[in-house]
Amino acid sequence: MEEREQEREISDVDPQEYTSGTGNGVTLVVNQSRAHAPLSVLLATVLYLAEFISAAVMCNRYHRTDDDMWMSATIVFMLLPAVLIQLALTFIHRDLGRDRPLVLFMHLLLLGPLIRCFEALLIYYRAGKREEPYVTISRKISLKKGQGTPMELEIGQSQRNLATHRNAFKRTAVIQAFLGSTPQLTLQLYVTIQEKYTLVPSRLTLMIITLISIIYGALVCSVLAIEIRFDDYKVRLRPAAYLCMIVWRGLEIATRITALVLFSTALANWVILVGMANLLIFFFLPWVEFWSRKGSLTENIEKNFSKLGTVVVLCMFTLLYACINIFCWSEVQLDLSHRELIERKQRWNRLAIYYSVRFIENFLLITLWYFLKTDFYEYVCAPLLAVQLLISYSLAVLFMLLFYQFCHPCRRLFKYNVHDCLHCICCCKGRRGERGGRRGKLPPSYSTAATMVMVSEEPLELMDPQNSQPPDVNSHLHERETAIVDDIMEAA
Repeated sequence: MEEREQEREISDVDPQEYTSGTGNGVTLVVNQSRAHAPLSVLLATVLYLAEFISAAVMCNRYHRTDDDMWMSATIVFMLLPAVLIQLALTFIHRDLGRDRPLVLFMHLLLLGPLIRCFEALLIYYRAGKREEPYVTISRKISLKKGQGTPMELEIGQSQRNLATHRNAFKRTAVIQAFLGSTPQLTLQLYVTIQEKYTLVPSRLTLMIITLISIIYGALVCSVLAIEIRFDDYKVRLRPAAYLCMIVWRGLEIATRITALVLFSTALANWVILVGMANLLIFFFLPWVEFWSRKGSLTENIEKNFSKLGTVVVLCMFTLLYACINIFCWSEVQLDLSHRELIERKQRWNRLAIYYSVRFIENFLLITLWYFLKTDFYEYVCAPLLAVQLLISYSLAVLFMLLFYQFCHPCRRLFKYNVHDCLHCICCCKGRRGERGGRRGKLPPSYSTAATMVMVSEEPLELMDPQNSQPPDVNSHLHERETAIVDDIMEAA
């Protein structure tokens, strides 16, 4: 599983030096350019250290003011993701069986991301100074204007090591965002309201850092979902796609956190029930599906793991999945019997059900807060605040639809777009009587943007309704051959 993830990450390398065509239709790209700077590793490390230090400062302030309850909760949300991040980094890099005492000692001090960041920067500055042979070949299909171009990238040792670090820090960014930053931001916002909007500089700094960490973690989660689902293709997102995802995720998570905090100020005990119900539902949902399918546990997580160790890792993975879905859509569905633990098929009905139920839940939470709020909110325009929260969540859904319609990097691999689905939903009642007598083909949509039904059995030439040229059988066969990614990478 990890080898496929490394190859997926390595495939983002830009072909800059040499490109040639081979006899079997595959475009051979020999990459001799300098490796990309590990900016994602540096950003994840900075966010981790900044949040940890600001949370420690906030704990010191709570200790001086004898707020033991707030101090204990802040410590829990500070240490829990930190410990899990150390375990994740050690697991991905497989350091337990290697003689690296300094690295393990830094992990014990909860400074593992710092030493890993230094390693990545050292590899980057040493890369390109001496010629090194490639260690593997990554085969991908590059999409440009709806046409697929098979590519082969020769990957060197430095690029593979940097890809391992990027792969590890992407996971730690998601862990930090949804196991630490989201509950931390919820707690600090609740404390601010309870203290009559007394916003001290240390708390404001912690809230800003956690908000940045949450948005970055949600962005990484969305990109990882796309890369996993379209593993055979070279995924590249435009700046407009990143901007659309930032607005979508930012509005969705901010509205959700605000609704939970407002509800907790009116019914403090009931918010615990709401949170635990959400956590248990999303935690046991993958296991219920696993048991209903009568599947068997995957054996590719780690060769040296026993069945108990495999179950523990899967439980931690499911816990992360549940925490993500409490605050936003996770973009992926778990399949515990699959070797990659991720279901490749996109279930659009689950997406629609999730956002519909979440909108109703947020509406109920805001409504209950509006009718049960205390006199503390007499200087706040409660109706305006409630309407703003509902509009913000609606805007988040709108930006999500815009992303799939216009900004998704693999939108041309789909058959029916968002416009088709919305048009079908609006007109299905009027056409229901006509479908009994006529079963002809529906007219093609005027748009070729993102869609809601993925059809991987058809070649790209047949997916474009405006393409009137007959398909080339030979090129189609070559595309089928190159769509299979060779798992030839060894573990780093």
